[in-house]
Amino acid sequence: MRLRNVPGAREEMLVNEYVVQNPEEKKGHWDQVFAHKSPLYIEIGMGKGQFITTLAARNKNINYVGIEKYSSALIKGVWKREEMEDCDNLLFLRFDAEYITNVFGSGEVDKIYLNFSDPWPKARHARRRLTSPEYLKRYEQMLSADGVVEFKTDNQDLFTFSLESVEEAGWELIASTRDLHADSVLNEGNVMTEYEERFSSMGQPICKLIARPKR
Repeated sequence: MRLRNVPGAREEMLVNEYVVQNPEEKKGHWDQVFAHKSPLYIEIGMGKGQFITTLAARNKNINYVGIEKYSSALIKGVWKREEMEDCDNLLFLRFDAEYITNVFGSGEVDKIYLNFSDPWPKARHARRRLTSPEYLKRYEQMLSADGVVEFKTDNQDLFTFSLESVEEAGWELIASTRDLHADSVLNEGNVMTEYEERFSSMGQPICKLIARPKR
């Protein structure tokens, strides 16, 4: 779906109090960025922010960082954040995930969410998929000893690729399903994204996997 441009979004992201500027300077020091020292969960490719703002409101004992490279999507999440009361556990980055290890240090992230990532359907673009072995190697550098990646998608081909990537990278597959909403265990407490609501309403099954590096 084509992203509609929001005039002034890029400029707003440069000055908004909830968007971290120069995030490379925070590497290794994210526990000092938030008001409270807590586990750090990040969402890469947060889109309009429904998922991460909902989580942040529900779980005040966890710090969240939403990452999105498109200002016109990110600003929608920022607007949601501005409407939240008593929230000091959510910040955002306008950033390209390709350089994610420049921002988060070794063992600094406890959970990574990947939701409805761009499938990059052409084979020559496989390395750009956020669940590729190349990206999993990046995540491994950032994750804590018990850290995990949770991935959801409606794209069956991308899900198959992701399962293969987990194996190729030598990771441990903790759980997986090709029909999340029919899985009573994995669907417990599930927070839906905007895309998930849309695809589910059309009868498309949602896939999910949880994986972690083997330690």
